[in-house]
Amino acid sequence: MNRYAALLRGIMPTNPNMKNDKLRAVFEGLGFEKVATLLSSGNVVFRCADTDVPELEARIQEALNRELGIPGGTIIRSYEELRALLDRDPFEGLAHQRGSYLTVTFFKDPEPQAEPPELVDELTRIIGYDKPSRAFLTVIDNSTPQTTNFMAWLDKTYGKDITTRTWLTIQKIVKKLEA
Repeated sequence: MNRYAALLRGIMPTNPNMKNDKLRAVFEGLGFEKVATLLSSGNVVFRCADTDVPELEARIQEALNRELGIPGGTIIRSYEELRALLDRDPFEGLAHQRGSYLTVTFFKDPEPQAEPPELVDELTRIIGYDKPSRAFLTVIDNSTPQTTNFMAWLDKTYGKDITTRTWLTIQKIVKKLEA
């Protein structure tokens, strides 16, 4: 059985159709095994024999839209991809804390169509693009009340086939997949 994490875009826990129990029910209805959710932000881990990830993404997204009215995007990464990202330790020496909020933005497409700029704003430091995981790695300074423009820049530049998670969330997802 293959182990996967579905990273769902646009999940709002306040929406009754986006609650973890309903998300799990959709995945279980698709015949996936060991379905579990993590946090309330659209992280679903599961196991299945399928290996065609784009087909899995489409199948899951169609079911979420049909059954729960969730139009957002579905991005899947395998356990092996996420484990390898953690093992590469791209944030070496940095801690996820106030002033250094470590984030990973996953792309559905194999390669982003535009290179990130050197500077999006003074609150965001781009570590780089991690090709094997198809993700931008960034450090966001959230020690001030000022808001970064990074998320808006990502959406404007790359569209909706992306989703961002904190480094801590990625660590929790991998731990859940290992259980």
